[in-house]
Amino acid sequence: MHRTSSTESSFAHGAAGQIEIQVDLPAVVRGIALVCHPHPLFGGTNHNKVVTTLTRSFRELGFVALRPNFRGVGKSEGQHDHGVGETDDMLAVLDWARARWGESLPLVLGGFSFGAYVQTRLTGRLAAAGAQPPRHLVLVGMAAGMTEGVGGGSSRRYETPAIPGHIPTLIIHGETDDTVSLSNVLDWARPQRLPVIVVPGADHFFHGRLGLIRELVGRNVAPV
Repeated sequence: MHRTSSTESSFAHGAAGQIEIQVDLPAVVRGIALVCHPHPLFGGTNHNKVVTTLTRSFRELGFVALRPNFRGVGKSEGQHDHGVGETDDMLAVLDWARARWGESLPLVLGGFSFGAYVQTRLTGRLAAAGAQPPRHLVLVGMAAGMTEGVGGGSSRRYETPAIPGHIPTLIIHGETDDTVSLSNVLDWARPQRLPVIVVPGADHFFHGRLGLIRELVGRNVAPV
């Protein structure tokens, strides 16, 4: 019988305890996509609409899409660690995924806001370890430089690392983002000569523009 796509819940073990993961399976798994959610102290979870949009986009391209909850969110154990422990946890999730689906499958990393920041850190960790690099990065509303807290929260500064090597990187940012200024992302991308796709009129959460994110992923990330 031909199997259709499905979603299941699972857990990986990280340094701070269990990591809750939503697993979105295509009919046939041909690659692995890891998608990271926005800041957990400002309501970010793996059910965020941008995150689920990225998940559906990757699944349609043949990737099994993993949506972990960061430390302290949902059933994930531990406490928020400003991206440091979260990066360690994402490495543990990748180890878990590769043990289940194999080491040789192509990898795509995607993230929204704080989750995109964590993915830049994770990419650097993979490069430092000499691991196979991700086939593609998708960074949406990425946290870089000084940012404002959602809903009037305190501001924070992100020292977002550069992307190592020549990994194809899709950066999508809203023109009217008042959480992470577009100028912050351009300042980060400029010395790396990375193009940034600006969505006119879009805010940080891409209200009314989620379909465009899905379309951009479909245009720029090749199916497996």
